[in-house]
Amino acid sequence: MLLKQRKSWGSIKGLKLNRKLTAIILFFVVIPIALLSGVMFYNMEQSTIKENVSYLSSTMARRQDSIKNNIDSINMTTQFFLSDETMNRVLINAKGDGTYTTKEWMQIYHNDVAALERLINTNPVLGGARYYASTDNVQEMMPVMYTASRMQRQQWKNMADEGGWIFDYTDNLFSDSDNTPMMALITPMRNRKYGELGIIEANMKMKTMFPSLYENVPNEISCFVTADDKVIFGGNTDIVVRDIAIALADEMSEVVSTGEMPDIKTYYSKTDKSVISGMYINELSGTLVSVENISGSLNEVYRQRNYFVAWMIVILVLLSFIVDLVVKQVLKNFYQVLYTIRQVRKGDLSVRAPRTSREDEMGELAHQVNRMLDNIQTLMKQNIDREVLAKDSQIKALQNQINAHFIYNVLESIKMMAEMQEEYDISDSITSLGKLLRYSMKWTSETVLVSEELEYIKNYMALINLRFDYDIILSLNLSEEIMSQRIPKMSLQPIIENAIIHGVEEIAEDTTIYIKGLIKDEDYLIEITDNGRGMNDEELDVLKKKISGEITTGGGSGNGIGLKNVQDRLRMAFGETYGIEVATKEGCYTKVSVKIPRRQTVNTI
Repeated sequence: MLLKQRKSWGSIKGLKLNRKLTAIILFFVVIPIALLSGVMFYNMEQSTIKENVSYLSSTMARRQDSIKNNIDSINMTTQFFLSDETMNRVLINAKGDGTYTTKEWMQIYHNDVAALERLINTNPVLGGARYYASTDNVQEMMPVMYTASRMQRQQWKNMADEGGWIFDYTDNLFSDSDNTPMMALITPMRNRKYGELGIIEANMKMKTMFPSLYENVPNEISCFVTADDKVIFGGNTDIVVRDIAIALADEMSEVVSTGEMPDIKTYYSKTDKSVISGMYINELSGTLVSVENISGSLNEVYRQRNYFVAWMIVILVLLSFIVDLVVKQVLKNFYQVLYTIRQVRKGDLSVRAPRTSREDEMGELAHQVNRMLDNIQTLMKQNIDREVLAKDSQIKALQNQINAHFIYNVLESIKMMAEMQEEYDISDSITSLGKLLRYSMKWTSETVLVSEELEYIKNYMALINLRFDYDIILSLNLSEEIMSQRIPKMSLQPIIENAIIHGVEEIAEDTTIYIKGLIKDEDYLIEITDNGRGMNDEELDVLKKKISGEITTGGGSGNGIGLKNVQDRLRMAFGETYGIEVATKEGCYTKVSVKIPRRQTVNTI
C-alpha cells in the first residue's frame, strides 16, 4: 500500500506545472461541490424519511381514535345487553325449565327484542349482538336470542366459558352465512343463584375495526398481532412483515404496560427501507402494525444524485480542458524563463530571457533572471580578482604568523629572569599563566578529564589571588572515579569565575570555594559552593530563567550568559536530563550543582 502511495505521489510530482495547477484548481472545485452535494442529498434522504415517518405516525393516531370508538360501541352494547332485566329473566326461566305463554313471548318480542334490534341497527359500525341461552329450552327470537345448540356452530364455542375477544372468525350462525371475517367480544352471563345463564356475543366486521388491513394502500402492508402472536393479514401474508410485526408487538406489549413507551411507536428501518409503525391496543391486548415501503421515494433521491454526479463528471472533464488551456497561456512566459535557466545550467551565460512586459509576475521574473545573469558575470570577474588578492594575503599572513611556541618560550625566559632576581612570586605567576595559555590554546580535544579542568582552575585561582588583598582558597573533595570522568572543556571554570565575581568580590574578605563530587545512582554531581553574598528568591528566579533561555541574555557581566553557555554545552554533550542547578541563600552561600552521566562517553559538541 505504501509503495502504491509513493508511486502515486511520484507520478504527481512528475507532472508539468500547468498540469499540477490544473489538478489543484479542479481539486479545490470538486471538494466543495462534493461536500455540498453530499450534504444536500443526505438532507433530501433524511427529509423523505422524516416526512414518511411523520405521515404514518399521524395516520396511526387517526386509526387509534377510530378503533377506540369501535371498542366503546361493542362494550356499550354488551353492557346494555347485560343490564336488560327482561332478557335476564328469560334466560333464568330457560335455566329452570320454565315456560312462557305465546302471549308473553309476543310481548317480549315486540318490546325488548325490538328495542335491542333498534339498538343494533342504529349503530352502523356494529355487526350484531346476540344472546345464547345455556340450554335449548328457550324460544329463539332473531336477531338477538338463540339456543345453546346454535352457539355450538360458532368457531369461538371453546372459549365461551372464559369470554374475551375473538378475531378473524366466520359467523356460522346460519348455514347461508358469508365468509366475511368477523371479530367479537364474548361475555359469559352468570347468576349467583342459577349459575351460568348464557353467552353474549357482540361482533363487528374485521374490516370495520381494522380498515387498514383491507385497504389497498400502495406500498403499505398492515396486520394485527394478537396476544398469542397470531398475525392477521387482510390480504396475502408477507413473511418479512410478519416477523417485523411479531418482534414489535412483543416489545410493545412488554414495555407499554409499564408506561415507559408511548402506545404508538414509529421508526425507519434502514435494512428494510421501510417506515414501521406499531400501535398497542390495551383493550384488545394486541398490536396493529403498519409497514410502508419507501424504497421508491428513496430511489428517486438516489436517481437524482446519480444524475447530478454524472453531469458533474461531464462538466469537470470539459472544465479540465478549459483550465489547462488557460493555465498554459498564463505560464507561457514562465516556460520561456525556464528554457533560459536550462541553457545557463549547460554553461551558456550569454543567453537571456525574452523581454516582456513587467506588469505581471512572469514579466518581473524574466527581468530578474536577466539581472541575475548580469550580476553573476560581474561577480565571477570580481571573485577572480579577489582570489588573486587572497593568495597574496595568505602569503603575507604566513610570513607574519606568530607560533604559539614562541609565546611559551618568551614566558619561560621571563620566568627565568624572575627567578634569577629571586622574584619567586612573579615566577610562579608566570608559570600559572603559561599553563593557563597552554590549556586554553590546546583544542586538540573538545573534552577533558575532570582532573585536567581542575588543574586549569588551580592556575586560574593562583592568578586571581594576585588581584585581591584577601585570599580565595580552593577546597577539593572529589574521588578518583569522578576525576577520571570526561567533561566538555571549560565547563567548570565559568562557574568558578561567576562565584568570584558575583559572590566573593562583594564581601571582599578571605573565603573558600568548595568543589565536592558525589555519586548519585547512575550520575555524578559536582557541587561548587561559595560563601559569598548569595541571592534572594527574585534574583534566583531571574537567573534560572536566563539559564533555561526563558529570558534572553545579552553581553556584559552579571547577565548569566556564562552559566547558560555551560548549561547548553552540557546538554549538547550528555542530553536534556543533564546540566546545572542553582541553590542559594541570601547572605550565606550559592551552590551550583553540575550533573553528568556516570562513565559515559560524551558526544561531540
